[in-house]
Amino acid sequence: MRGAEFAAAQWTRAIGAGVDPHEYRRVTEGLTSLGAWGPSCMRTGLGHLQRADDARSTRSAGEYLLVAARWFHLATLAPYEEAHRAAAKADLALSRALTLLEPGARRVSGEGFTGWLRGPSDAPGTVVVVPGLDSAKEEFLDLASALLARGLAVFAMDGPGQGALAAATTFVPDYERVVGRVIDALGVARVGLVGMSLGGYFAARAAALEPRVAAVATVSGPFRLDWEELPPPVRDIMAGRAGGADAAHAFADTVDLTALAPRIAAPLLVVDGGQDVIPGVTNGEPLARLAPHGTYVSVPHGDHLLGNARPEWLPRLSDHITHELTGTPA
Repeated sequence: MRGAEFAAAQWTRAIGAGVDPHEYRRVTEGLTSLGAWGPSCMRTGLGHLQRADDARSTRSAGEYLLVAARWFHLATLAPYEEAHRAAAKADLALSRALTLLEPGARRVSGEGFTGWLRGPSDAPGTVVVVPGLDSAKEEFLDLASALLARGLAVFAMDGPGQGALAAATTFVPDYERVVGRVIDALGVARVGLVGMSLGGYFAARAAALEPRVAAVATVSGPFRLDWEELPPPVRDIMAGRAGGADAAHAFADTVDLTALAPRIAAPLLVVDGGQDVIPGVTNGEPLARLAPHGTYVSVPHGDHLLGNARPEWLPRLSDHITHELTGTPA
């Protein structure tokens, strides 16, 4: 795939992650190869780091750092020899930003996870945001903002093989154990889960097997994967995150919610885009149908992660989680 084609394919994902569309076009319109993607995104992130250092106010510095974190994360989406360095820079930029902008934010780490807990200490509910195949906590800041605006506490995490942990860990099939350790570390009795892309599978699995999950939502989460039908780029990404092709094949074979969906006791919202058609991926309608308290929302023109349709699902998802955790309207 050429650089321009890859940039076009990532357009709604990048805009959904909060990147300025005009800057995105300036950075990506001249890409002559896929190999130029990572360095271009990295340079853009470094430019925003410099602006943060030169800023005249703490708020401006923090805002520049949030932009830098997004661009460093985008650098990891295409094959790039500096991808682990970019992920580390994204993590550091987000850490610096939250330290400046939200003094009450707290870094929480444990076996197989790391992330930031944001929101009031006396919040009526806590939500854990779970990333997917090649996403990370830096990608879903707008989702966190929507939940924070409703008075909830939000823990945006990286798990094994994800984000800041991708360099030293690999995917695990029993993600519910990771979620259990997160809940222990947060010191809360119950949580809501929001899973994005492959994180939707992780969240649904955890909801079936971890009784402290009180509400769950998935966005573009797979119900089942078929390794033989997955496109080569998806296989390659999974191999890099799972520890090799054989490990990725074995992991993909575990992604099947047929038996687990009926065990999800928590209220479940499943969001899909009607234009999200990836060979080898079964979308979430069967999950919503088989779960005892499942609701299915399909946005006909939505793509993967529905970055092109956020007003049509993000408020509804945020209200769902808020209501189910607090028992009151959002």
